[in-house]
Amino acid sequence: MTFFDLVQSSLQDSLGTSIPAFAPELVVCATIVTLLLARMFSSGKSNSAYLVTMAGGLAAFVVALTTEAPEKPVEIFTGMLVHDTFSLFMRRLLLLFVLLFTSMTRLSGIPDRETATEFYTLILGAVLGMCLMVSANHMLIVFLGIEMASVPSYALVGVMKDRRLSSEAALKFVVFGGGASGVMLYGISLLVGTLGSAHLPTMSVQLAGLVSSMAGTEYQLVLGLSGLMIMVGIAFKLSAVPFHFWTPDAFEGATAEVAAFLSVASKAAALALLLRVTLGLGHVPSAMETQAVAPAVIAATGGNGAGIPGLPGSVIRPDGGTAALEPVRQYMAWLIAFLAAVTCTFGNLAAYGQDNMKRLLAYSTIAHAGYMMMPVAAAILLAGTDADAARQTVAAIGFYMAVYLFMNLGAFAVVAFLRNELGSEQLPDYAGLAHRSPGFVVCVAIVMFSLVGLPPLAGFAAKFAIFAQTYRAGLLSLVVIGVINTVFSLFYYLRVVKTMVLDPEREERPAPTIPLWSNPGFYCALIALILVALGIFWNPLFVEARNATSLLLP
Repeated sequence: MTFFDLVQSSLQDSLGTSIPAFAPELVVCATIVTLLLARMFSSGKSNSAYLVTMAGGLAAFVVALTTEAPEKPVEIFTGMLVHDTFSLFMRRLLLLFVLLFTSMTRLSGIPDRETATEFYTLILGAVLGMCLMVSANHMLIVFLGIEMASVPSYALVGVMKDRRLSSEAALKFVVFGGGASGVMLYGISLLVGTLGSAHLPTMSVQLAGLVSSMAGTEYQLVLGLSGLMIMVGIAFKLSAVPFHFWTPDAFEGATAEVAAFLSVASKAAALALLLRVTLGLGHVPSAMETQAVAPAVIAATGGNGAGIPGLPGSVIRPDGGTAALEPVRQYMAWLIAFLAAVTCTFGNLAAYGQDNMKRLLAYSTIAHAGYMMMPVAAAILLAGTDADAARQTVAAIGFYMAVYLFMNLGAFAVVAFLRNELGSEQLPDYAGLAHRSPGFVVCVAIVMFSLVGLPPLAGFAAKFAIFAQTYRAGLLSLVVIGVINTVFSLFYYLRVVKTMVLDPEREERPAPTIPLWSNPGFYCALIALILVALGIFWNPLFVEARNATSLLLP
C-alpha cells in the first residue's frame, strides 16, 4: 500500500465511519469553543454561559439519541475507540446528566455569572473525557480518558478560591490523583510491554496464548502486578477502598454541585471503563469490524494463533480462546469482588455519625460504588460460561447507573438548595424542616429511601437487579454482604428524614420555607416523581439497558 492509498483509506474511514460515530463528542467540543468565544464578546455578567451550555448539551444529547446503533461493534479512529450500543447508552446517560446538572446549577446559583464560563468549560471537558472512557478500546485511550476527566475535576473542587477548605480539598485531590495515575500508567506499561500491544482485542488474543503456554508461568507475577496497578487508577475514580481517601475531604471542600458531578458522572464513567477493560481482557472477540491488529492476526493464522511471535501454534482457536482466559477472569473477578465487599461495608459504617451532609453523601457514594462493583465481578465470571447471562448482568449495571443518576443528583440538589436557605450544610440544622416545608421533605424522603433501596422506589428495583445477577453467578456471599449493608444504610438515611420530621426546630436557626411551587421545590419534586415512576414502571428502562448490551462479548 502506497502512502497515498494509506491517506485515502484513513480519510475514507474518518469521514465515513469514525466522525459520524463520534458526533456527540464533537458537539461537546464545539460547545466548549462557543463558550470561550462567547466570553470574549460578553460582559461576564450575562447568562450566555448557561444558555450556551444548555443548548450545546441538548444538541449533543439529541445527536446521541439519533445516532444509529450499529449491527455489530465497529472500531473507529484505527481501533482506538469502539462504537457499539453500550457506548451509545452510556454517552446518552452522561449527556442527560449534563442537562439535569446544568439546570440544578442555574437554580442553586453556583457558579455565579463571572465564573460560569470557566465552570461549564471544565464540566464539559471532563464529560468529554468520560465519553472517551466509556468507548475506550485501547490502553492509551484508557489513560487519556481518565486524565481528561480527572484534571478538570481537580480545578472544579477548588473553584471556590476564597475558601481555605476548598483549596485544601483540591490539593489533596490532585496529590492522590497524581499518585494513582502514575501507578496506573506503570501498570499499563508492564501489561502492554508483556503482550506487545495496547489494543484491547489484540491484548486478549495475546493474553490467551500466553496464559495457555508454558511461558505463561514466567509472566504470572508481571501480569498480576500490572492488573493490580491498573486497578488502582480505576478504583481511584470509583472511590473504592483503599483508594477512597480523597472522597470525603473533596466532597466537603467542594460545592454541593461539584460533589454531585463527582458522585454521579465520574462513577458512571469509571464503572463503564472497568467493564470495558475487564471484559475486553477476559474475552476473545469473534466478530468486529476493525482496522486493528487482532482480527487480522486471527484471520491470518486461521484462528489458531500460529505465526504470533512468542505464542505456540495451537493456543488460540475460534472456540477455545475465551476458555483459555479462565484464570484471568477468576483473578479479576475475585479481586473486584473483594474490593466491592470491603468498599460497601466501609462506606456504610463510616457514614454513621457524620453531621456534614456532603461527607455523609460522600461515604454513601463509596458504599454505592461497592454495590455497583459486585455485578461487575459476576459479569466477568459469567462471560466465560454464559455470554447472554453476562450481558444480562451488564444490563442490570446499566439500569442501576441510570437510577443512581437521579438518586444522587436529587440528594445533592437538596443539600445545595438548603445551603442557600440556611447558609449551612450540617444535618442538625435541618431540624423542623417538615413543619415549614412538608412537600419538600416528602421529596427528600423519597430520595433517601430510594438510596436505601426500599420498595416501591427505583432504588429497590435497581438493587434487586444487581443482587439477582450477582447470585446468578454463584456469588452468594457477596449478595449476603450487600443485603446486610443495605440494612445498615437504612439507619443513616433514615436519620436525615428523622431530623427533618421529628427533631424540634432550633431557635437560633429557624427552618426555611421551600414551597413545592418554587423552582427548587419543582426540581426536587421532578426527581422524586421520576424515582417513584421508575420504581413502578422499571421495565422500559431495563429493556433499554438490555438492548445496550446486545453487542457486548461478540
